[in-house]
Amino acid sequence: MTQSIRKDERSTNERRNLDEDLCVHIFTASAGMVGVCLTVIGIIRVVISLRGTDTIADDLLAADAMFYLTSCFLSYWSLRTKRIARSHRIERAADAIFLVALLVTVVAAAVITWAVSVG
Repeated sequence: MTQSIRKDERSTNERRNLDEDLCVHIFTASAGMVGVCLTVIGIIRVVISLRGTDTIADDLLAADAMFYLTSCFLSYWSLRTKRIARSHRIERAADAIFLVALLVTVVAAAVITWAVSVG
C-alpha cells in the first residue's frame, strides 16, 4: 500500500516537473519571439518607407507580439502560482495563446513573402 502511495507521489512530482519545464520553455520562447516581431516590424517599416508601398504585415506582427507577450505573462504567472490546479489552467491558456501566436507568425510570413514577390 505504501509503495502505491509513493509511486503516485513520484508520478505527481514528475508531472509537476514536466509542467514547469513546459512553462519555462513557453516563457523563454514567447519572450524571444516578442523581440523577433519587434525587429521585423522595424525592418518592414524601413522597407515601406523606401518603397512607398504599404502592407498589413506590420499590423499582423504587432498583434502577434501582443499574443506572444500575453503567453509570456501567463506562463510566468503559472510558474509563480502555488496552487497546482490554477497553475495547470493558466499553463493551458499560455499554451493555447502561444499556438495562436505561432499561427499568426506563419500568416505574417506568408504576407511578407507575397508582398516581396509582388512588389
